[in-house]
Amino acid sequence: MTRLASAGVVLAAAALGCRDRAEAVQRQGALRELVRQRMPALEQVTGLKFKRDPAVAARSRTQVRDYIIHKFDEDLPPAELAGLQQTLRLFGFVPDSLDLRESFADVLTEQIGGYFDPDSNTLYVPTDIDSFIVRTSVTHELVHALQGQYVNLDSLLELKHANDRRSAAQAVLEGQATLVQTLVMMPEQRLEQLPSFWEARVATMAQQRRMPAFAHASRWLRETLIFPYLAGADFVRWYATTHPGRQPYGAAMPVSTEQILHPDRYAAGDAPLELAFVPPSPDTVRYEDDLGEFETRLLFAELLDDSTEEQAAWLASGWGGDRFRVLGPGFDALVWYSVWDNSAAAARFAKGLERAWARRRSVGGPGRPGGPGGPATRLWEVTRLTLDGRPLVRLVDAPVGWSGWKSVPRIMIVKGR
Repeated sequence: MTRLASAGVVLAAAALGCRDRAEAVQRQGALRELVRQRMPALEQVTGLKFKRDPAVAARSRTQVRDYIIHKFDEDLPPAELAGLQQTLRLFGFVPDSLDLRESFADVLTEQIGGYFDPDSNTLYVPTDIDSFIVRTSVTHELVHALQGQYVNLDSLLELKHANDRRSAAQAVLEGQATLVQTLVMMPEQRLEQLPSFWEARVATMAQQRRMPAFAHASRWLRETLIFPYLAGADFVRWYATTHPGRQPYGAAMPVSTEQILHPDRYAAGDAPLELAFVPPSPDTVRYEDDLGEFETRLLFAELLDDSTEEQAAWLASGWGGDRFRVLGPGFDALVWYSVWDNSAAAARFAKGLERAWARRRSVGGPGRPGGPGGPATRLWEVTRLTLDGRPLVRLVDAPVGWSGWKSVPRIMIVKGR
């Protein structure tokens, strides 16, 4: 009896294994057929031809998460991750308790309906999504496969310490994929008749909030994930109508989120000023980057609870470039410079930043210790400056005993408009 029972179990397992393999083969065949059907429509909408067919494969949700973590760790080694995480904490974008790596992996694992891997030229689709999401994801990711045959995707998305430029490039790539996906899946729509994707952001965010990881993520993570798809789609639509037959690649690629948000600035060639800290630094530089106009907006939206989206956008308008450093050895000092189009924009920003930082630190004013719970351990100040005839604003937030208070690190303009 024992032998017979064991044989029955083995046979049943073998039968299940055969069925699983048959289903996998069938699923793979259906994915290949979907890709084959979508490619001509994508070529027609984009005006680009596939130079080679992308491969397609299914992945379990566990494999999806493993890929996300692999790419995250590749992009942000431990020291870089620690620097970015501390930066976000110092600006007030995320709570001190947040584990950025885990939060990022949780949200993307939940959100991803497919992804394209440029290294293997393969489009991967999770096995646990319904047929409509499969069609949508395959269409979207095929656009990335097509883009990858005309532009080096990794070179754009692996830009180091150029956050704003990288965000602009990502907005073009994801925005084009979103726009093309919409036109292919709804062929009755016309480019010029589509409503604004960015104006539909509130409804999109509400829909996404039904997903637990996204709903519990920080505002910074939610907003920076959504931005390239929606704001990017609006920019690419504008570009397609004003530059018919051309692609926003190469030298035409936007270089700032300001240009994504304001295509008229792009059209005018309004590129940001490039800022650099004057060496040497007596402190260890733990992290350095920029925010850009979009994340400056986010900062006001996060810190000023009474600020509307329009007010946050107004306070960030006139941005002309920025650069910050997080300094050690205590890993605590933040020095942020921003340059503005004119003195009115700088004054508006400085006043808004003073109000935002007073709320952030719960103190009476710039440089004043105090607030609840006894003497302050940190000081902060917002200072208006002029450099090469251009208005600047400097924020410093650091421990009371920081030696840099005696000689705050300086900035210079490396490249101007």
